[in-house]
Amino acid sequence: MRFFADHCVPESVAKALETEGHEVIRLRHQLLNDTPDSEVIAEAQDLNALLLSLNVDFSDLVRYPPQQYGGIVSLQVRGRPEVLDPLIKRLTDYLEANPKREHYRGKLLLVEAHRIRVRSGRDAT
Repeated sequence: MRFFADHCVPESVAKALETEGHEVIRLRHQLLNDTPDSEVIAEAQDLNALLLSLNVDFSDLVRYPPQQYGGIVSLQVRGRPEVLDPLIKRLTDYLEANPKREHYRGKLLLVEAHRIRVRSGRDAT
């Protein structure tokens, strides 16, 4: 799977995904860190990558309707770095169980340490 990691994504997350065989393109190699969110998600689209972010703005179904994007993975850390390891494990297990890129198109994955919630644009209505 190809990911576009927002500037707020810890390097440990990117490296864990790469260890599992995924491609992770880091925002800092493509854009400035203060690039507006709309340009960040557009870059993910251009790269045909899932957007990977801790930015809660990308979890907003109204501002960023999932059905308009190729996939958004929102890591729900909320200032608790101790949840990173179980969160990474949950995400990598999910990716292994759902390896097809098409599974993620038009969806928002809210990744928490104890669960993953999957939302689509239909959830916003």
